[in-house]
Amino acid sequence: MDEITQTQTDICVVCDEIKELLLTKNRKYGDSALNPVRVFSKASPLEQLKVRIDDKLSRLKNAQDDEDEDVVTDLIGYLVLYKVAESRNTLQTKTIAEEILCNLLGPK
Repeated sequence: MDEITQTQTDICVVCDEIKELLLTKNRKYGDSALNPVRVFSKASPLEQLKVRIDDKLSRLKNAQDDEDEDVVTDLIGYLVLYKVAESRNTLQTKTIAEEILCNLLGPK
């Protein structure tokens, strides 16, 4: 078995930090990113995440960084959440398609 390189170790550390940040925020704020309360916006979770990602990209572009905010870490977090939402959306679409197909074809 090959030994793990320093870069591979560093990747693991950074990914673990992002994972812990997302889990902590999910416990603190609930599942608001993927299951929003939809008081004002009726946009899908994917669209709402795109807005948050756009906001973070805008802050990077305009060099707006608060002392208590890590824009890059937040951006990575939103991109991970986007991947989760995208995966769920694909799975849900596949499940609905399979259900429709089963209804059309009837029982085996």
